[in-house]
Amino acid sequence: MTMIDEMAALAAKDNFDVCLIDDDHIYQFTARKMLESTGLARQIYSFYDGEAAIRYLSNEDTISQNKVPDVIFLDINMPIMDGWQFLEEYRTLAGKMPRQVTVYMVSSSVDIFDIQRAQQMAEVTDYLVKPMPREKYRQLIDGLKRLSAN
Repeated sequence: MTMIDEMAALAAKDNFDVCLIDDDHIYQFTARKMLESTGLARQIYSFYDGEAAIRYLSNEDTISQNKVPDVIFLDINMPIMDGWQFLEEYRTLAGKMPRQVTVYMVSSSVDIFDIQRAQQMAEVTDYLVKPMPREKYRQLIDGLKRLSAN
């Protein structure tokens, strides 16, 4: 499948596969409920640390069966492997993915250092501050549809 075919397939999608990577169970629960209520998330994958997410994303079955998410919401501060470490590992995997994945860094941190660091990473689309209302999730997922249509 060519890149143009991939973009056309993504544009035709009504729903997207979403990945939540965050150690906060309450955030995971509320984000899942908000995403489900938008009707725009087809599948929601949840991981409580970056290492578990990297294992999933690097799995041959995940790649060959095209079970790669369309969008990742990534926390910074997590045990085992934090968001920064995840992004370093993800860089080595991104080229193997069957399509481009949109990554949002999502954190309660308003530290300018974290924001600037995220903005300097090509893999990060945007830095978002928690908590996020349902409408923000809807805007982000709707934005994926517009982006993929162009």
